[in-house]
Amino acid sequence: MGTVRVIVLGSSSGGPSRDNPASGYLVETAGARIWLDAGPGTFMALAEHIDPGTLDAVVISHTHVDHCSDLLALFAHLAYGSGPGPRVTVHAPEGTRDHIAAFARAGEGHVLHDTLSFDEVTAGSRRDVGDVSLAFGHAVHPVPALVSRLTSGGASLVYSGDTGPGGDLLEIARSAGTLLCEATLTGVRDASTYPYHLTAWEAGDIAASAGVHDLILTHLPRDSDPVRSIDEAGGAFVGDIRYAEPGSTFMVEETE
Repeated sequence: MGTVRVIVLGSSSGGPSRDNPASGYLVETAGARIWLDAGPGTFMALAEHIDPGTLDAVVISHTHVDHCSDLLALFAHLAYGSGPGPRVTVHAPEGTRDHIAAFARAGEGHVLHDTLSFDEVTAGSRRDVGDVSLAFGHAVHPVPALVSRLTSGGASLVYSGDTGPGGDLLEIARSAGTLLCEATLTGVRDASTYPYHLTAWEAGDIAASAGVHDLILTHLPRDSDPVRSIDEAGGAFVGDIRYAEPGSTFMVEETE
């Protein structure tokens, strides 16, 4: 048996809005607390729910600002705000450590490296965090990017991060309880459509093809209509479809 609870800290694409931080989610199980993506605004939302110093791990899908910049807020909190404590491991794509360290001007010996431990993973990597098994796959994006599956007991959450069509999302989502999937675009894809994000219909099609229990749409632009995105995804997927409303909580069904 496994219970996976997900709190939406933010779900806005590109950057935060007045009432919605960028991408970030708190995943909680009986034995782990994992911060899944750390977009701007999500650290303060995280701190409303838990002491960030009690995190067991952070998972970063890729190093675009709207998915990783609040790692610097976590660093500052752990290094200067809450007193010395254990380092927090950040599971992230190749190059993340250098990317974050360059912004912080953190050379070797800098306190950043005593605070955050970067575990750089690739498609096919697997890790364990408490009672959660992590599996990673390739995402289609302009920078190194990952899709991820977090499993506790019989409950599996799959997160797309940012990805265009293709990659490993369909395979890694097979028979999952919940697919938390970007649906940045609306309408029908044609030759002019941006190749590194999904349409809402494509998110629904992946959910249907993978046989997931339910679909949560995220990474919607701040001026978009979630109802339209849900309707378009529903053209391909007949299961439960919801929008990742900031501040909302959902439970992942057991399917395994």
